[in-house]
Amino acid sequence: MPLTYDSVMAAPLDRVFSWHERPGAITRLMPPWQPLDVLEEATSVRDGRAELRLPGGLRLTATHDPSGYDPPHRFTDVLTSPLPGLRWRHTHGFTAETQESTLVTDVVDTQVPERLLRPMFGYRHRQLSHDLAAHAWARALCPDPLTVAITGSSGLVGSALAALLTTGGHRVIRLVRRAPRHTGERRWRPDDPDSALLDQVDAVVHLAGASIGGRFTAARKEAVARSRVGPTRGLAQLAATRPSRLRAFVAASAVGIYGSDRGGEILTESSERGDGFLADVAAAWEDACVPAEAAGVRVVRVRTGIVQSPRGGMLRLMRPLFLAGLGGPLSDGTQWLPWIGLDDLLDIYLRAVTDPALSGPVNAVAPEELRNADYARILGRVLNRPARLNVPAVGPRLLLGAEGATELAQASQRVHPVALTAVAHPFRFPGLEGALRHSLGRHALPVAS
Repeated sequence: MPLTYDSVMAAPLDRVFSWHERPGAITRLMPPWQPLDVLEEATSVRDGRAELRLPGGLRLTATHDPSGYDPPHRFTDVLTSPLPGLRWRHTHGFTAETQESTLVTDVVDTQVPERLLRPMFGYRHRQLSHDLAAHAWARALCPDPLTVAITGSSGLVGSALAALLTTGGHRVIRLVRRAPRHTGERRWRPDDPDSALLDQVDAVVHLAGASIGGRFTAARKEAVARSRVGPTRGLAQLAATRPSRLRAFVAASAVGIYGSDRGGEILTESSERGDGFLADVAAAWEDACVPAEAAGVRVVRVRTGIVQSPRGGMLRLMRPLFLAGLGGPLSDGTQWLPWIGLDDLLDIYLRAVTDPALSGPVNAVAPEELRNADYARILGRVLNRPARLNVPAVGPRLLLGAEGATELAQASQRVHPVALTAVAHPFRFPGLEGALRHSLGRHALPVAS
């Protein structure tokens, strides 16, 4: 018997259906805890094909069935699997409840157990609802679709941001270091960007930079600094030649600019910078944006906290430990932990691109204050595992070295998102538990019929 999942979205029928037709929709709806990657999106929900990859190199093909295509009310996809006998036919239904609301109904004919499907469709419906709401406030700020150039578009944040922008009707140009493979890419030489690189671009989002994870050797520190400062300055200088065209130059930065430990001091965008390697790099990184700012381009520096996603960063490392019953606070657990959910970070970048009132440094952290012990307790509760094993300080020192442990694992920064509060920015998940339950599939779910 087919399984049915439905919920009402606070958006008109045509807008909800159009969201699903745009590039990025399948990426936005893919639950991050599932070991499934999107290799290629379908070019059409009428008769296109999407390629997905499972662990071990197995591939799935989702083929859209023209007989199930009835815009703006329905489209259908059928999954071809290397697993013999697996059946999957998914009908996406849309019905106008009112002029401003739409009933979304997913009907799935498959042998996959309902207990596995319920978290997935709970996630998909929440994600769709949140994305539609984000596009609504962004459209109120900037009614026109924009062309946005993104560096670092293959990373955790960049790939998700590109999908969020395109489902909102914006065009994304990926600035890549290799030869372009299609019209949505342009070759970017960080040390010598082409003078035409930003032609017909409305906004730049600069995310590229070497990972700061690992031991702070001299070579790694030099690579981290080199990958951020020079390329940012080159893009900013190029942006300075287009002050009348560019609406925004948005550059990644980090809360590391405040130093590794300021005690209980509340850190806002107007706080003084701190000391240490990461503070030095972040300060130079932000200063590299000055050429664009001096030319009159609106510049936003996104000081990112610790991003929460099971596909990368802290949560990717901590989740298996907690599932094994080995989780707990680091050292005494008193360190302040400035965190941000991945989708809330994407919304901050969306706002930086679309809101003419936002400029300068922006603390990309959630409004909920937490210490490391609070984080461990909440993650343990979400995963239904104990969180009592304190990790001794010597552990991070063995992995990261003394300097890396001090600046990364043992950092304590009590950061507040004052700039976002000033513009009444809405957070999808202002509290950590909601963010974790959503991204890990441990949320309260709608009833299936």
